[in-house]
Amino acid sequence: MSLGPRTIHGQITAIIVFALLIVVTAGPVLERWVRDYEELDIEQVAERLQAIAEILAAATPDRREIIVGAAHRSGWDLTLQPLVLSEQFTTSSSKETFWDRALDWLFPPDNSVPPLGGWRTFLNDNRVVAFKVDDATMLVTPISSDSFLWDNFTVRGSYYLVALITLIFLLSAFAIWAITLPLRRISRAAINADISTHAEVFEERGSVEIIALAKALNGMRNRIAIMMESRTRMLRGISHDLRTPLTRLRLRAERLPEGPTRDTMLSDINHIDRLLGESLGYLRDNHSQEAVERTDIASTLQTICSEFADVGFDVTYRGPNRLITNCKPLAITRAVTNLCDNATKFGSSVIVELREDAGMTIIDVIDDGPGIPEPNRARVLEPFFKIDDARGGANSGFGLGLSIVAEIVQAHGGKLEFLERQPNGLVVRMTLPMH
Repeated sequence: MSLGPRTIHGQITAIIVFALLIVVTAGPVLERWVRDYEELDIEQVAERLQAIAEILAAATPDRREIIVGAAHRSGWDLTLQPLVLSEQFTTSSSKETFWDRALDWLFPPDNSVPPLGGWRTFLNDNRVVAFKVDDATMLVTPISSDSFLWDNFTVRGSYYLVALITLIFLLSAFAIWAITLPLRRISRAAINADISTHAEVFEERGSVEIIALAKALNGMRNRIAIMMESRTRMLRGISHDLRTPLTRLRLRAERLPEGPTRDTMLSDINHIDRLLGESLGYLRDNHSQEAVERTDIASTLQTICSEFADVGFDVTYRGPNRLITNCKPLAITRAVTNLCDNATKFGSSVIVELREDAGMTIIDVIDDGPGIPEPNRARVLEPFFKIDDARGGANSGFGLGLSIVAEIVQAHGGKLEFLERQPNGLVVRMTLPMH
């Protein structure tokens, strides 16, 4: 059961409220801690100087010297100056930097009586604070701009600092936890999605928006699966129902007298029968239901090569004698058999090469045939697409072999590539994770 808001909007609102509570609580604590170690800022200097000026205004000349001397002994750098000297006050200094003026503008003094000449008062390029004592005298003390500006920034900027750090931390953590990680999870699920299984692809957990997105994607995946299953069921039925009249046609054709007409009819019937057989094999899609097993894939490939060699094809194996990997053994056997079958149709020599690289199993089926033109390498993976001119014309199949191979490789989370072989030929590479 969730204790917080379920929507992203509500979660962001809760984070902002929580951040404000942290600022209200932690800001004063940080400010008190900073004040324990800071020097007097310009407002405090002005308040104390104003108090001394008021005392001096009521004192006799002799007592003024005594009061100023006592202030000197207490660490105050005070001087009594003629009031006319205030005419030389300026509001800027050549020693000031841009940051000094910026901090003055960002954190102006408040809640205090401004000194003589204002808060930004300079005498001979040195910053001072002055208060009028009487009509002829003023009390002046120099101050260090760097120290009081920095102290003012650290004290008054404590709230800003706490707010900035809190919001950055909380919003970053929220973005990772509530948005980035769920979207990455959905992205990985989409990449590895297999509509042939009935398991839930997108995990429905997280905020309301993420759950709604996952439900929509799961619904879309289910609709696609139902549509494909209906299409497959229909095509299976059509292909299966055609077998009966096709058998009757073959029996009738075989009763005809020997001659060109009979041979042509039997050739066409055999062609249709092969097409139905390959179509049913493609639609059966048994590899999607097969479980992943630990398999000696090297032994599997050697067996395939031996079977082709036994019927007279020049198919050889190159690779280790043993390589254990997790895969669907029957599906891999079907994929490599299809590739070898294509290679033997259009080439005289075929090499099946196996190797391991960076945790991946790489299977290369290499032939010396005419190859596949670059523009058609993506299209040959489409069902029933054929390149008759480039790949042997009458010897070609029905364009389903490579489609089956592509689906098997995709079901393993691998990659299928077509590479050039020099001086001629084609390399079909299957890269499969070893898990």
